[in-house]
Amino acid sequence: MNKDKLLNEYKYGFKDADTSVLKTPLGLNEEVIRMISAHKNEPDWMLQFRLKALASFNSKPMPSFGPDLSFLDFASYTYFTRPSEGEKTSWEDVPLTIKNTFNKLGIPEAEQKYLAGVTAQYESEAVYHNMLQEVEDTGVIFLSTDMAVKLHPELVKKYINTVVPYTDNKFSALNSAVWSGGSFIYVPKGVQLEKPLQSYFRINSEKSGQFERTLIIVDEGASVNYIEGCTAPIYDKDSLHAAVVEIIVHKGATCRYTTIQN
Repeated sequence: MNKDKLLNEYKYGFKDADTSVLKTPLGLNEEVIRMISAHKNEPDWMLQFRLKALASFNSKPMPSFGPDLSFLDFASYTYFTRPSEGEKTSWEDVPLTIKNTFNKLGIPEAEQKYLAGVTAQYESEAVYHNMLQEVEDTGVIFLSTDMAVKLHPELVKKYINTVVPYTDNKFSALNSAVWSGGSFIYVPKGVQLEKPLQSYFRINSEKSGQFERTLIIVDEGASVNYIEGCTAPIYDKDSLHAAVVEIIVHKGATCRYTTIQN
């Protein structure tokens, strides 16, 4: 199938003008890692986690499982793109270009009809997050992982890297070094969520990467249904998407996790 035909048939293949407010330089090195951490105003323990992961990435070969990815030039990608200033809790406050993109993807309609909470990530960071008050009142925590590092560091430190450690393979190390965004969910003991929580991830820029980190903890006897999806424009050059999802389900708990890539 040629590109023109693919564009005509793939309704999510559109792209926006680049309105990002910050980008790191091309390439992957300690300076870039420190820049990402500094831009996020992270605690030192997270910076050290990233630097250890970078060392692991540099020491590991390309994995032998899956397709041949030896053609990837890791020095040619942008690893962090900040799309706007700050994460919004009101849809009206999201920048117009980004809002129009997510309107085309049907996010506001889905949130109103079906969801207990939603996060919309554009490039490297969440631009919108909201959760029903009735869900928040149960003690459920649903945040971008960036916000969880700031607001619930004890939970992040306890569970991150326990299911998919950065020592597992080159791409888990890559994500751990440059992760940005993703969803953090904690469901307290006995809480049964009927409506799903959902996150949307959108890549817009050519030759850029998206590296969300999702961490879900479902305490004893609790249940949650989490759905995430990713779309991207069609370019002649590759983008790089390397996510990590860690799900911890305690005794008697259930988690339904669904991911849709388009």
